[in-house]
Amino acid sequence: MPNLYTHQEENIIKTWGFVALFFILVILIGWIVSVYYADPAILLMAVFFAIFLNIFSYWFSDKIVLRLHKAKLATREEYFDLWNAAENLSIAAGLPMPRLYVIDDVAPNAFATGRNKNHAVVAVTTGLLSILDKNELEGVVAHELAHIGNRDMLLSTIVVVMAGFIALISDFFLRSRFFNSRNRNQGGGVVLILGLALAILAPIAATLIQMAVSRKREFLADATGALLTRYPEGLAAALRKISSYSSPMRTANNATAHLFISNPFASEKLSGLHKLFLTHPPVEERIAALTGARSSDEPRSN
Repeated sequence: MPNLYTHQEENIIKTWGFVALFFILVILIGWIVSVYYADPAILLMAVFFAIFLNIFSYWFSDKIVLRLHKAKLATREEYFDLWNAAENLSIAAGLPMPRLYVIDDVAPNAFATGRNKNHAVVAVTTGLLSILDKNELEGVVAHELAHIGNRDMLLSTIVVVMAGFIALISDFFLRSRFFNSRNRNQGGGVVLILGLALAILAPIAATLIQMAVSRKREFLADATGALLTRYPEGLAAALRKISSYSSPMRTANNATAHLFISNPFASEKLSGLHKLFLTHPPVEERIAALTGARSSDEPRSN
C-alpha cells in the first residue's frame, strides 16, 4: 500500500518540476513583452529582477516573517518542553538547533523559516503549546525541522517571489497595452494575442503552481518528521487538534500562510476545484497517510 515514505522521491521530483515551470513562465512572459515592445533588454531585466528578488527575500525572510507575526525569542527556562524537544530532535536529525520563537496567539500553529540550516528559526504559538502533549509537540517540531533539513525555506521563498513577480509583470503588460501607445511592435498581432492570453492566465497558473509546491513540501515534511520521531501517530494526533480549532490566527497573512504547519486562516472542508487553491493538503489526507505509514513498515525489534 503506497504511503508517505514511498512517495518521498516522487514529491521531490514533482516539486522541482513545478519550480522549473515557474522560471519558464517568467522567461516566457519577459520574452513576450520584449518582443511586443521590440526591446530585448526587457527580457534580461525580467530575469535579473526575478533573481534579485529571490536573493533579497531569502536573505531577510526570517526577520520579515517574525516581525509580521510579532514573535518573541523563547528561553529554555520559560519554554522547557519546547526547547528540550527541539534540542533532542536536532541532534537526532544532525542539524544545528534552530532559534526558537513563540507567538502570543491562542490559535495552534507553527512554522519554520530562515535562509539555511545554520540560520534557521522555528516558531510556535502559545495556543499550540497549551493543547499538545509531549509526543504531539515532538511531532510538530520534527515536522518543522524536516522543512529545515529539506531546505524548504529556499524553495518557499522562490515560489512566493516568482508568483508575485509573474503577477506584477502580467499586470504591467495589461496596463501598458491599453494606456501606452508608444514604442510598440505594431506588426506583432500574433504576439499581442499571445501576450494578452499569457498575461491573463499566467498569474492563475503561477498561483496553482505555488499551491502545488506547498502541498508537496507539507507531505514530504510529514514523512521526514515521522521518520525522525519514529512515531507518526504523534504528528497525526497534533494535526487533529490543530485542525479542530476553527478560528484564524490574529496575524494570519496570505504571504506567509504556506509556511505554517496548518492553514492559519479559519479551517474549511473543501473539495473538488477548491483544493487546487489550498496552500496545505487536506488534514484528513495527511492524517490518513501518517496513520497508515506504520502498517507498511517492517516490524521493529524491541
